[in-house]
Amino acid sequence: MYKKNRNKQFKLTDFNQPMGLKLDPENKWIKKVEIIPWNRIEDKYATLFERTTGTVAKPLRMALGSLMIQKEYSFSDCTLVEQLQENSYFQYFIGLAGFQLEVPISVRS
Repeated sequence: MYKKNRNKQFKLTDFNQPMGLKLDPENKWIKKVEIIPWNRIEDKYATLFERTTGTVAKPLRMALGSLMIQKEYSFSDCTLVEQLQENSYFQYFIGLAGFQLEVPISVRS
């Protein structure tokens, strides 16, 4: 099952950072957010989940964004999860509303 995540992405200026820290708009992950046609890709992604019951799939931005980060740095699954937990730029890239200490995705052993 999949629920589209339209209009859920916050602007860079709205991204909630601890102690009011700001992200650098020149960072490559911030720039990539603007050039990727997330909504168009999400329309195709949503068709992969035709069932209307069961566990809801992760949002496209989180799933694809995590994969792009993993491939860029050749992270293992466990290292990807650690990096997503620690890096504000990665958290913004995958569509979170602000920095969070909780792990946004998990790896099954």
